[in-house]
Amino acid sequence: MKIQHIVAFTSVLALSAACGGGEESTEENTGPMETTVERFADIQILRFEVPSWNKLSLKQKELVYYLSQAGLAGRDINYDQNNRFNLEIRRALEAIHEKYTGDKTTGEWKKFDEWSKQIFFSNGIHHHYSMDKIRPKFSAAYLDKLMKAVEHNLSPEALDAIFKPELEKKRKVKDPNVDMIVASANNFYGKGVTQKMVEDFYAQKQDLNDPEPIELGLNSTLILKNGKLHEDVWKSKGKYGAAIDQIIFWLRKAVKVAENDQQARALKVLIEYYKTGNLRKWDEYNVIWSTATKGDIDYINGFIETYGDALGKRANYESIVQINDFEASKRMATVAKNAQWFEDNSPLMPEHKKKKVVGVSYKVVEVASESGDAAPSTPIGVNLPNNNWIREIHGSKSVSLGNIIEAYNKAGGPAVTEEFANDQEEIDRANKYGAIAGKMHTALHEVVGHASGQINKGVGQPSETLQNYASTLEEARADLVGLYFIMDQKMVDLGLIETLEVGKAEYDGYIRNGLLTQLQRLEMGQNVEEEHMQNRQLVSAWVFEKGQKDKVIEKITRNGKTYYDIRDYNKLRTLFGELLREIQRIKSEGDYQAGKALVETYGVKVDKKTHAEVLRRVKPLNIAPYSGFVYPVFVPVMDHEGKIKDIRLENKQTFIEQMLYYGKNHSFLY
Repeated sequence: MKIQHIVAFTSVLALSAACGGGEESTEENTGPMETTVERFADIQILRFEVPSWNKLSLKQKELVYYLSQAGLAGRDINYDQNNRFNLEIRRALEAIHEKYTGDKTTGEWKKFDEWSKQIFFSNGIHHHYSMDKIRPKFSAAYLDKLMKAVEHNLSPEALDAIFKPELEKKRKVKDPNVDMIVASANNFYGKGVTQKMVEDFYAQKQDLNDPEPIELGLNSTLILKNGKLHEDVWKSKGKYGAAIDQIIFWLRKAVKVAENDQQARALKVLIEYYKTGNLRKWDEYNVIWSTATKGDIDYINGFIETYGDALGKRANYESIVQINDFEASKRMATVAKNAQWFEDNSPLMPEHKKKKVVGVSYKVVEVASESGDAAPSTPIGVNLPNNNWIREIHGSKSVSLGNIIEAYNKAGGPAVTEEFANDQEEIDRANKYGAIAGKMHTALHEVVGHASGQINKGVGQPSETLQNYASTLEEARADLVGLYFIMDQKMVDLGLIETLEVGKAEYDGYIRNGLLTQLQRLEMGQNVEEEHMQNRQLVSAWVFEKGQKDKVIEKITRNGKTYYDIRDYNKLRTLFGELLREIQRIKSEGDYQAGKALVETYGVKVDKKTHAEVLRRVKPLNIAPYSGFVYPVFVPVMDHEGKIKDIRLENKQTFIEQMLYYGKNHSFLY
């Protein structure tokens, strides 16, 4: 599970995935790094620093390097998963940016340049967040002119996908009134496969009595073969085999420089999984990986998050390579050590509480590399593995991406808070406590939230029982755990926060964002479809409605502007607890109809008048609602015998330079 960053109160923190020869010199650029790289469309591109890099041994640097190369080797997979035309279109864009020498000052070129950057940023032709197709503002004739100039061609089908509005409209459709598989433009399902076929296919495979169920469908494309459904598995010598073989190549190098035996063992089992595609092997790997908590280097690599599939089965490829932030992790480990206390004192029904919370680890890390679905737009927190039985028996790992959050903070500002906060007291509280409030909510969400609760015996996995609503409800459940406990005196007693004003700052920002500011991410007329946004609106709208009798939250209109003022923080906490109790019941019992009713009633529909107001108010602020990154490039420094004597980190590329560099050095599927 991931926590996405959002534009919220004092900063974007507020809430909440190439080989070169190198020069002989090991001189480091020690000057301050400029955080903001560029801005286009609704996106700003940032850089981040890796302060601990030079504290690592050469062996550790090699491990980070090999893991990063393994991650980048799978980049093409994510593009192809998102849409069948993405790799062909990306190849054309790379050719134009590399070879076109014509006039780049014209309006048409500027429109093409912006559109192509959006495509690179979104890993395909659909917006990374809304999943709507990114419509070009230039003509098909202009694209044809560019391609002729660089002697490149696109198939008629790919051109139609770009320019015909009715084709490939939305990467993922989450409308229960349509066939979501047929309507979605992702590449997880073959031609002719329908939603009913998928549901029937996995209903026959599901074993409700299996105490260790696999994540059915996680790593395959479901296609029709000779009239029958067939899983085309993503593995070596299978679908995506050319890229997966490169992932294996680099993982084998990583094994040789692993920090300890358990880390090496996990990598070896991951290699076996990639070779076989066996989901039992994937679970074996996750058990080892989740309990391998020693060492300074860690990673995420695989087909993991299922947000891109309307039915929540198939996972996009992603990779994150990370270095432990020792001091920050030491402070935040307190949350993990007290996980059982949080579970025992949660407002859940007794039968839905875990009697023993096991193996929860929490670290603040520095990202060194990201790829696939985790880049260029990255989460700020991750909790894995996703399989419930592994979490219940063996535990989970939670990480907060510290240097990513720091970069967001440097690039952010107080403008949104000052525009949407109800009064100066709220603004002052956000300025004083907003950053720590965001960090603590992220920690509680990831460590306590995703680790809490249990499914009733005989009830299937949420992807089976709650289907297209599973991810939204899970994110809401984890958010509510964080919201409930951040206003608990225990947080002060543990030394995690100095005052409950921190909790009030989080409540202010959460309600403000859930009911108002996150709407800036939507175009006028759109409903909320992305799971994290649905979750925040669901939670905020539900507690607002249920608290109206007691005036827990007051809606205020002043000078034509809407504000929300929390009048009773303790009663609001009680409401958060009541909703948490209900959503855990829905998950534990597999109550699809109740889950659907919650999401559809509170999390989807947008009031057009409020939406228009939000867009009008944020426009003068000129704030990009989405952020992403250019990443460091690893440059091995060789000795006279051709052996690595150091690895240098460089982060000087522009966004397009990096995209072309990746296309040249890390493309294996075309």
